[in-house]
Order: sequence, then structure tokens, then C-alpha cells
Amino acid sequence: MRLGVLDIGSNTVHLLAADIRAGGRPLATSSDRTVLRLMRYLTPEGAISPEGLQALTDAVDQAKRVADAENLQTLIATATSAVREAANGAEAIARIEQRLGQPLQVLTGEMEAELTFLAVRRWFGWSAGRLMLLDIGGGSFEFAAGADELPEVAASAPLGAGRMTIEFLTDDPPGEERVAPLRAHAETTLAPIAARFRALPSPDHVVGTSKAIRSLARLAGYPAPGWSGTDRMLLPRDALGSWIPRLARIPASARQELPGITADRTFQIVAAAVCLHTAMEVLDIAELEVCPWALREGVLLRYIESVSGAGS
Repeated sequence: MRLGVLDIGSNTVHLLAADIRAGGRPLATSSDRTVLRLMRYLTPEGAISPEGLQALTDAVDQAKRVADAENLQTLIATATSAVREAANGAEAIARIEQRLGQPLQVLTGEMEAELTFLAVRRWFGWSAGRLMLLDIGGGSFEFAAGADELPEVAASAPLGAGRMTIEFLTDDPPGEERVAPLRAHAETTLAPIAARFRALPSPDHVVGTSKAIRSLARLAGYPAPGWSGTDRMLLPRDALGSWIPRLARIPASARQELPGITADRTFQIVAAAVCLHTAMEVLDIAELEVCPWALREGVLLRYIESVSGAGS
């Protein structure tokens, strides 16, 4: 059957359509993506502005047109931190549901972490042993760890790249002096999360997933041995740290000329790098393995499980 996942995130509205079957991996048939960056539309009161609601509605309309053209049997629509935390989130949800003609599933941060962890587990396989996941988005930063498909610990922190750019790095370029306050804020926010994860057994693999992490891996990392292309990249903490002062001195318009930095991430990549590097420090992570599967694949996999269970 053909299934679609509509992921309404802080940075993008992204539709992934895939053919699925019980016991098989999802085979993507199309992907439609609208860059939104909802954080830039937040008012001082934390509401999505009228302009932001219109941009969100337009992006959902575009995704619905693609979904209709794909003749999907099922569309799963999800929203993450930017919508769930907005002061007028209920209005935004009602608008989205009216445009789609179906309910919207609003994921908590912990649900995001669990679904992404499932995708990473399936990508790496059972032989990978214990996994730890780091996933930084536009509004939040998710963490999960465990030896099974459900993590033993899942957590979410309000340290998304878009959110932190607006709160700490408003100048372009921000300059190195603005990095220190953001790093201090990230250290304080991550301290209780780090304590929970340090209490667990050491992971066999520490995995990063998200567009921002993949971009930073292309900038500062290298391909994993035995792999070609960008399916499996390694991102060393030291290499990432060495790039932060340079990124902070480069205007956003010039960052997209760097390897791996796309136009839609150029404004947020400094905050992403600082928060990721800080998390790697407080969790004592020397190197990340980068996985190409993330939240959307996790949603697909969970749905396949539910269909298989219902038919058994």
C-alpha cells in the first residue's frame, strides 16, 4: 500500500510518500518539502503571527495537492514543537485539520524521540547493540537511548536551532562573543538530561539524525569506513568544535557556499553546531555516527507495525 507521512515541523512542512508492506522496508516514491521556519513568525507572546498562519496553511495546501496526486491509501499528519508550543497552537491545529480534512497528531518531544529511535534501530539493526540518539530540530532537541526498539530513556529539550538562533544569535553574523551565552544556556538546560543518560550503560553506537546534523557531518565529518556517499557519515566532536568560531564569523549568505550547508539551514546552522557540540561535551561523546533515517521513517515503521498487528 502507499502511505504518506506529513511532518509539520519547526523548519519545514515535509510530505514523504512510500510504498510499504509488512516485513519490508519503506520504499519512498516522492518527497515534497516547503521551507517554513515557523520560529521567525512567533510574536513576543509566543503565538504564530497571522502571516505565519497563512504561510503554514499554504504549505499544508501544497502538501495536500501532492498527497492527492500520489493516490495515498493513508495519510498520517504529525506536528512537532513549533505548533504544539505556540500560544495559538489550537487555532493552528484547527486550520491544518480543516485543510487536510482529517485529524492532526501532535507529537510530544518524548514521542518524537521514541519514533526517531525506532527508525535508527531499524537502520542499524539488532546487532548494533545499545544505541544513543541525538536529534536536533528547529524547535527542540531530542535524546533517546536503549538496547531495544523502545528506548529506556527518552527526553526533549527546548534547544532547537531555530529557537536558539532567535533567542541568542540575532545578529548576522553573530560573532564569536555571542556563542558563549548560548553554550552556557545549553549546558544548564542539558544538565538534568545528561545525568539521566550517564546513569545508563555505555552505548555501542552514538547516532545523530536530522537535517542539521547531516549538514554538519558533511561540513566537518567524513564517510564511515566501508560506506560510500553520505549514507553513513561520522562527525567528530573536535572537528565540529573547530568550525564553530568560523561559522559564527561568516554571514548567512556566505555559509551556503560551504560543503553541506543548504540555503534553508544557513541561518540556523551556528546555533545547531553550538547546541550539538555542547551536548556531545556534556554526554562525553567523541564522535557521532549519522543515520539517514529519522522521524518520518519512524512514523512509517510504527504504522506498518500497527497494520501488521491488526491483520494477525
